[in-house]
Amino acid sequence: MRYMATYDLMETIRNTNQWLGATAYSMASYPIFALTPNPAFQWLAAWGEVTERTFQRMVAKPDWGIESITGEDGRDHLISIETVVEKPFGDLIHFNVQGRDEMDRRVLLVAPMSGHYATLLRSTVKSLLPDCEVYVTDWHNARDIPVSEGKFDVEDYTLYLVEFMRHLGNDLHVIAVCQPAPLTLAATAYLAEQDPEAQPRSLTLIGGPIDPDATPTEVTDFGHSVTMGQLEGTMIQRVGFKYPGVGRKVYPGLLQLASFMSMNAERHSQAFLNQISRVAQGEASDRDPHNKFYDEYLAVMDMPAEFYLSTVERIFKAGEIAKNAFVVDGHKVDIGAISKVAVKTVEGGKDDISAPGQCVAALDLLTGLPDSMKASHLEPEAGHYGIFAGRSWRNNIRPLVLDFIDANSEDPAERSRTKPRKSKKKAKIAAE
Repeated sequence: MRYMATYDLMETIRNTNQWLGATAYSMASYPIFALTPNPAFQWLAAWGEVTERTFQRMVAKPDWGIESITGEDGRDHLISIETVVEKPFGDLIHFNVQGRDEMDRRVLLVAPMSGHYATLLRSTVKSLLPDCEVYVTDWHNARDIPVSEGKFDVEDYTLYLVEFMRHLGNDLHVIAVCQPAPLTLAATAYLAEQDPEAQPRSLTLIGGPIDPDATPTEVTDFGHSVTMGQLEGTMIQRVGFKYPGVGRKVYPGLLQLASFMSMNAERHSQAFLNQISRVAQGEASDRDPHNKFYDEYLAVMDMPAEFYLSTVERIFKAGEIAKNAFVVDGHKVDIGAISKVAVKTVEGGKDDISAPGQCVAALDLLTGLPDSMKASHLEPEAGHYGIFAGRSWRNNIRPLVLDFIDANSEDPAERSRTKPRKSKKKAKIAAE
């Protein structure tokens, strides 16, 4: 199959480097070498340890690592992760806080499908858990999805969000982070037209490319500088024989990682040299700042080719969301149909991925929504990561988002009289 050899070649290179790291670490740590102390062996062992960990993490899905939180009662409550809706390309999961009554704030956190796993939002989830009932879209690695499950493009992604929101009911607050912001806006508009009773109460869009051309960045410039034929010819490969998705066309995670690293190659190189030095001197630990960051950053997933290509073509090149011309399953979605869902946008002043202006453009598309139900926030010193997981999120943005949620929530007593609680039991839904 075309490009399958290339996919397997990348995996072979990754596997070889992991093996070389493990070999160097084992050989340099051999006890007999301690008879003649030599710093070279310490450095070789350190290089091997860092190299093995680095290349092994590229194919490992990180754990959420959220075991418990401290509740208002002062007790530690264990966290269990439950699958609420199971689908071929992604699940809806719920972070169940054991021993705690269901919270009034029910939040659906829409994670990006942009190369990293949903665990990229780990700190976001952890910060919301004490105050909210948290649900997350947990997208699957395309290499593990058999070809028999069919395609998955931006329309399928949007319909997944529609199904998840319908399942959770209208007493819901949706937070979309980065890439899914335009599609979450489209899914909300789709519900406004097709199933108004299922609309969420509020929608918070964080650093998303609603109108990529509003403020061009390297990302948008790249999208306009290449043709779709060039993208398909250079970025798309078929999954190799090692994984269940053998033969599926994907944008490989390893290829994405190479692009990520090249954007800040000098900084990443220095970070790894510093880590090797720390390991050699015995100053590193399993969860030190370097490992904590890179264990997540290096863990990449393959994206379905249809999703990647349709995102570039329809969201970035054609600007279908920005022009209110997005079509889902043959139906032209009208963002102006949203009239009851409060919408807030959040941007970072130093965001070089989705620059200020791209996300707030959503408010101009909401022609049917009163100005009193629109809000925006610009965090001047925050970069892309900081607006949903860093200090700016914790200290400034999170409190504003919670206030926005509360301002657009039903009275808890009224809700308890009129609407039954959702069951937390697992519900398997077969793919169409």
